[in-house]
Amino acid sequence: MDPIKNPYAPGAGTPPPELAGRDDLRETVRIALARVRAGRPTKSVLLIGLRGVGKTVLLDRLREDAEGTGIHTIRIESPENRSLPAILAPQLRQALLRLSRNEKAKNMAQRALRGLAGFAKALKVKYQDIEVGFDFDPEPGLADNGDLEHDLQALLEVVGAAAKEAGTALAMFIDELQYVDEGELAALITALHRTAQRRLPVVLVGAGHPQLPGRMGRAKSYAERLFEFPQVGPLNADAATLAIAKPANDQGVKIDHDALKQIIKETRGYPYFLQEWGKHTWDAAKSSPIGLNDVRLASKTAIVALDDSFFRVRFDRLTPLEKKYLRAMAEIGPGPHRSGDIANQLNREVTSLAPIRSQLIAKGMIWSPAHGDTAFTVPLFDEYLKRSMPGTDWKV
Repeated sequence: MDPIKNPYAPGAGTPPPELAGRDDLRETVRIALARVRAGRPTKSVLLIGLRGVGKTVLLDRLREDAEGTGIHTIRIESPENRSLPAILAPQLRQALLRLSRNEKAKNMAQRALRGLAGFAKALKVKYQDIEVGFDFDPEPGLADNGDLEHDLQALLEVVGAAAKEAGTALAMFIDELQYVDEGELAALITALHRTAQRRLPVVLVGAGHPQLPGRMGRAKSYAERLFEFPQVGPLNADAATLAIAKPANDQGVKIDHDALKQIIKETRGYPYFLQEWGKHTWDAAKSSPIGLNDVRLASKTAIVALDDSFFRVRFDRLTPLEKKYLRAMAEIGPGPHRSGDIANQLNREVTSLAPIRSQLIAKGMIWSPAHGDTAFTVPLFDEYLKRSMPGTDWKV
């Protein structure tokens, strides 16, 4: 098969050729954005799922959908080493400059820009990573107390008022929300609560790991009443078949039924893995139709590619003790697992392993679906650990 025509797109946040199985989620967000724009009560939406389920791709498509209806958007990703004010302020500035070009919203948008200047200057002492251009001098008393929870609330109120004047809404698309500090999450939740109370058109569409709802609840106890938490999981058989078969069909290439079944079996329906298997299957095949033997050959190269990139980049960030903890989990199976069972594998007390478990949760490698339970955030990571740490030497 011609590798230049290979339609599949494995990569971090790379849009697949066919976004299958996500129509219901897109409709959920479309309705939420339309309601908030109309001043009707609505909840913000946080997409929850493991690595490799396509949250980032979906978030970008949702943003495209929103902008297609005239809604103003900002898009940010939360890194582990940046504060929320630092990543939010420059994007708010860009959104406000766009709003200021609307004659109806010009005055309110400029007032919001003055509020943003006061916000950044007042919080610069605590959040030294804030870097944002100032288009206007601060307005004394507007979002400039130096307290994030109070100031972000005041800032989003005036931003929402500008969006309302323009007849639009501001949708904040934030990826990797699980990395935001809980105190900063609390400030964001408070600000969104206030804009909802005032029926201002500001909404959050975020994405994060399965531990995110728990972190939101700890940050503010009423968070569950402000947000929808739709689960983004692996694709069902029909959607997974469409994701693989349609891009090939568009190139005039057929894939046998047995070959499709094998790809779905190998990938468990996870979108990232579907793209990886699709790519390698295409490259392995000599001609159309692609058959089962092509998939079996491709599986070997696909696993090597995943081990060298998707899995290894996460594995290499771990300390030796963290690797041993995860390997003990893998020994039991894909999970979730009781903390006591993991401790038994390591011949350790549960309490002595608590710091390691906390570190792994902070790094986004595991999460706790229930008290005392532990599960991987990366699909198929248990199989990778058995390949990379074979035998029993890891127990020593």
